[in-house]
Amino acid sequence: MDTTPIHLITKSLHLPKRGVENTIKLLDEGATIPFISRYRKEMTGSLDEVAIADIKTALDKFREVEKRKETILKAIGEQGKLTDALKDRIVNTFDLTALEDIYLPYKKKRKTRATAAREKGLEPLATAIFQQNNHQIESLAGQYLTTEVPDIDAALAGSRDIIAEWINEDEQSRNKVRFAFDKTAVIKAKVARGRDVEGIKYKDYFKFEEPLKRCPSHRILAMRRGEEEGFLRVSISPDEADTMYRLEQLYLEGYGPATAQVKLALEDSYKRLLSPSIETEFRNKYKEIADKEAIKVFTENLKQLLLAAPLGQQRILAIDPGFRTGCKVVCLDESGNLLDNSTIYPHPPQSDKITAVRQIKDLVYQFDIQAIAVGNGTAGRETLSLFRSVDFDHPVEVFMVNESGASIYSASQIAREEFPDKDITVRGAVSIGRRLMDPLAELVKIDAKSIGVGQYQHDVHQGMLKDSLDRVVESCVNAVGINLNTASKHLLTYVSGLGPTLAGNIVEFRKENGAFGNRKQLKKVPRMGDKAFEQCAGFLRIHAGKNPLDNTAVHPESYPIVKQMAADLNCSVQELIDNKLLQKKLDLNNYVKATIGLPTLKDIIKELDKPGLDPRGKAKSFEFSNSVKTVEDLNIGMVLPGIITNVTNFGAFVDIGVKQDGLVHISQLANKFVKNPADVVKLQQQVQVRVVEVDKVRNRIQLSMKDI
Repeated sequence: MDTTPIHLITKSLHLPKRGVENTIKLLDEGATIPFISRYRKEMTGSLDEVAIADIKTALDKFREVEKRKETILKAIGEQGKLTDALKDRIVNTFDLTALEDIYLPYKKKRKTRATAAREKGLEPLATAIFQQNNHQIESLAGQYLTTEVPDIDAALAGSRDIIAEWINEDEQSRNKVRFAFDKTAVIKAKVARGRDVEGIKYKDYFKFEEPLKRCPSHRILAMRRGEEEGFLRVSISPDEADTMYRLEQLYLEGYGPATAQVKLALEDSYKRLLSPSIETEFRNKYKEIADKEAIKVFTENLKQLLLAAPLGQQRILAIDPGFRTGCKVVCLDESGNLLDNSTIYPHPPQSDKITAVRQIKDLVYQFDIQAIAVGNGTAGRETLSLFRSVDFDHPVEVFMVNESGASIYSASQIAREEFPDKDITVRGAVSIGRRLMDPLAELVKIDAKSIGVGQYQHDVHQGMLKDSLDRVVESCVNAVGINLNTASKHLLTYVSGLGPTLAGNIVEFRKENGAFGNRKQLKKVPRMGDKAFEQCAGFLRIHAGKNPLDNTAVHPESYPIVKQMAADLNCSVQELIDNKLLQKKLDLNNYVKATIGLPTLKDIIKELDKPGLDPRGKAKSFEFSNSVKTVEDLNIGMVLPGIITNVTNFGAFVDIGVKQDGLVHISQLANKFVKNPADVVKLQQQVQVRVVEVDKVRNRIQLSMKDI
């Protein structure tokens, strides 16, 4: 049996062996997932980022199991109980649960009822009873009476405790109970005594019961949250009668008094040890499944948000709207630098619209503003409507921008470093403007959990969530490509091969030496070794540099090939980029080498065809219905424009401009069966929805996208 990680991962993931082997080699050499996916296609067989990430996860898990094996082998060896057969079993086991089952009888325990009985000398009695071939058990038990075991009942009770522990530690019994949980387990929830009023938001689970296998992840997470908050009592259990029948078949022999004692021990073992232990196992198992599904939803949403279309480098006036405290206004140049900040008061209680409009018109003229960004929070609709009605002296498009998490950024260390002499309201307005200019560059500064596009993000495994979100951010940053001469330290941190130290060194080098003229200069940055340069260079862009390839995703290691292509056509590299007819004359087969194949050559031609192209497109403005501004304005049957703000497993949330997102349940997303909402809707998608129900008491809006 081949027990190498390459074989096991290939088998479990159904991927080609050579691709898995080379991917593991590259990962162990320090290559990042984006780099491997983009620049090592020949080695991996063009595996994408998802497959490479799966290989990395499987490899980490394999190594975790191997490490656990070492600990177990050492512990059993120190007890002098490690036989060759047992060692072989441990070495050839790759499932962590099975491994722990093997180790369980040898695991050091805190004092249990069984250990107490052993200390009283009752193990031989337990052994005799468990064999079930001696029917004189009372006479036998009488031989074990001591000051600590005063009577026969105490002797039998102690022996049953030992038998119960044996049964609990037997792999066969644990697998029988696991099988029962897997096939027949039901998850139940009920309201905690006296908490029905306070926990009304969990009303759906006050008397809930569903087969565990069919319980969606969002319900499992909701019940767990209700349980942790003390409002619900949750349990998972299989069909007890059927489970006990299967266990009895395993352990009971005949109908004598010894068998009756074993049956009592079996019932005790199941209720006190086996069932709680396997219930915890299944709670953890289904929590992990729910976590993975919730994290998948979160990462898909985050990816769409990070890759939202930017407006680009334009002069922007950004407004963080408000009523009583006014609207904070900032003006930004094409690079997002703060030019001016002020406050206007167009809304109640001041309602000074005339002065506010005059101030904004003056600022637009003074700073040659090309676009206005309005945050979608309190007073957002009112501010948007006001400035869309203003006649400026040149075209100025007005956008509404999702400001989720802007307040988190405003109070962060990053914001304090950027604007040490500005208060949080000014920083928030700057963030809103920069989000319009480049959502990716601004949103990477905010803890992804605060952006508000997840599902139960505070309830899932936080380490797993962080790893997944960091991977998504890294993927998005490297997919877009980063302007080396304008990128912030925080944005550079996510570039393949960099990290905080090198990102900081790049920014300092830029300050001291001016803009980078070419990618080669990166090698002069302190601590930028050959490996780091290899990993990052292809993802960093230099606009208007001396070498046109520096503004593409063509890796420096492939520059000689492009130069050879140009030479073969008797033209310069720039002419090759500018002339699509020349590109079509190339026969890529002429440039295939041992280290570079057609996949990479085709990628090079794509880059030459559209150098420096931002794959995200360009931002488009959106308008809500003018007839609807609050929940009170809604009527059943209304069809309204909206924009999707969150996608979950059970549907999509849509902003229709009334300060409360409405829910389009999964059953109302399309005129067909929808298994996964992400298959039919995307974050930031502009949609038409129909109002189905308005619950003004609970502030809930039900919407539909059917038959529109």
